[in-house]
Amino acid sequence: MAEYTLNTPLTDADVEKLKAGDVVFLNGTIYSARDAAHKKLMELLDAGKELPFDLKGAAIYYVGPSPAPPGRPIGAAGPTTSYRMDTYAPRLHSLGLKATIGKGKRSDEVKAAMREHTGVYFGATGGAGALLSNSIVESTVIAFEELGPEAIRAMKVKDFPLLVINDCHGGELYVKPRLDTAG
Repeated sequence: MAEYTLNTPLTDADVEKLKAGDVVFLNGTIYSARDAAHKKLMELLDAGKELPFDLKGAAIYYVGPSPAPPGRPIGAAGPTTSYRMDTYAPRLHSLGLKATIGKGKRSDEVKAAMREHTGVYFGATGGAGALLSNSIVESTVIAFEELGPEAIRAMKVKDFPLLVINDCHGGELYVKPRLDTAG
């Protein structure tokens, strides 16, 4: 397992070097989006309209942060269970999305889309939202403000700690190697 510091927007070369189990410290802008925001993104795409941010090289963090305390850009920002966005992720990967961030397993369709379009799935530590928020240095709502915590935010991150769960080569951290007991 290796450790990397990467900057957004991510490139194919950034993603191709990652393997399941690697540690990544991410810098740059990432976007928050959960279920309701993903539904609205699909509606925009279906209508042929422009999205509120460029998907090329983007990273989406599945998070609905708590309100920001005084003097902070954001409140607790722990990951949401990712499978809830699995319906939408393959299409977004096909349009240039490079990374998603959340917790839990991904569907076979999402894993196939990551292999086909050179994407990666990062795990953020569940239950550590207050700690993770320390790596978010700016947060601005850029779309769907009416969704409250589920609005899309552009968040500037500094050394945001992540673990590669699924890589673009088919590797998965959640799969334990099978021990062959025969022979």
